[in-house]
Amino acid sequence: MYNLAAGKFISQLIRIIRPRNTLTNIGLVALVVGISGCAPEPKSGAQLAQSLLIIDTHIDVPYRLKQSWADVSNATDGGDFDYPRAVAGGLNAPFMSIYIPARVDEAGGAYALADELIDDMEKIATSAPKKFAIATCSDDLQNHFKKNLISLPLGMENGGPVATSEKALTHFFNRGIRYITLAHSKSNKISDSSYDENEAWQGLSPYGKGLINRMNNLGVMVDVSHVSDAAFYQVMQLSKAPVIASHSSLRHYTPGFVRNMSDDMVKTLGAAGGIIQINFGTSFLTQTAQDYSKQRRAAVTAFMTKDPGAPLKSDDPTVKTYAEQYAADNPYPFANLDDVLNHIDRAVELAGIDAVGIGSDYDGVGDSLPTGLKDVSTYPNLIDALLGRGYSEGEIAKILGGNVLRVWREVEAYAASQGTAKQCRT
Repeated sequence: MYNLAAGKFISQLIRIIRPRNTLTNIGLVALVVGISGCAPEPKSGAQLAQSLLIIDTHIDVPYRLKQSWADVSNATDGGDFDYPRAVAGGLNAPFMSIYIPARVDEAGGAYALADELIDDMEKIATSAPKKFAIATCSDDLQNHFKKNLISLPLGMENGGPVATSEKALTHFFNRGIRYITLAHSKSNKISDSSYDENEAWQGLSPYGKGLINRMNNLGVMVDVSHVSDAAFYQVMQLSKAPVIASHSSLRHYTPGFVRNMSDDMVKTLGAAGGIIQINFGTSFLTQTAQDYSKQRRAAVTAFMTKDPGAPLKSDDPTVKTYAEQYAADNPYPFANLDDVLNHIDRAVELAGIDAVGIGSDYDGVGDSLPTGLKDVSTYPNLIDALLGRGYSEGEIAKILGGNVLRVWREVEAYAASQGTAKQCRT
């Protein structure tokens, strides 16, 4: 196909060389035309999605399936992930989030729930061995990629299960956990949470401080998504291996939403070789969505307390009906691809191209995903948007997976330097 830019270049070249020897001119122009005719067409997002390694560090399939089991090795009616959609989107390695709700942690059921969710992920892999495989080391991702298998590495969201005993970390490492989000919606025995105003530890607990060293030595990535600012900076001081933020975005675009990371936190993370994995949830991306949620909560609260003498409970059917009607009358302000790219652009500006990745939070943020990124089939849309912003194929490869693969290898290398055995099961 004729390339318009090359055509313009050739026309300019002809004007420049016209005064010279005609035969020389003809030969030179023929050479340029030949080169331009052979120049490859730019690849599309769909093409790159199928050729590059895509690693998404946070997808909440395990807890979704606990709530309502579905065979994700085939097409499913609900959720954001299944095998056909993952293949269509070019997804190679979704980190399965072993999510432990804070209420379960507080009730003492965290350890058992983590084992149950890991059992479920192993069941998926063993029941569809030509589609999925559990990944326990960075080399697995490349090996599975060559075999056209989707890797299922495991991350633990809420470190409560590893705070139950000194042996628990080793147990869950042996079960395949390769990163741990230290806390979730409430402060726990390891760390204060960004969502919890009761900062019991003023950062990390004494146990949590020791845990960072043990995770480094064992080869488990430390994840600072969800932790308080104080805990973040303490982790950065203590960790001897690069750190990840598996599903966070930038506070710059959502002032006051401390679950996201400040500019200084992003810079500090990148300077230490770590990466921020951009979350796709609309509330993580725009202040408009933050304001909407506050207004909706205020309206529902006002409805529940309109009769002070007989306030309604949140599970009252009339409250649910009111909330649904409010949403119908006031549509949710979904983010779009440009909003996601704004976060990526700023993170790159702050910390460099080697410090940014993707942690979508698919199956974890409900119906709040941006237009154009509604499920795992849509990574090509993200790639096309990155191309539109001027990112090169090499830079896109880093954002989609190369950066987290580099961090994982560095974490493994540090553990190996401490005498830890090889991490691959096979």
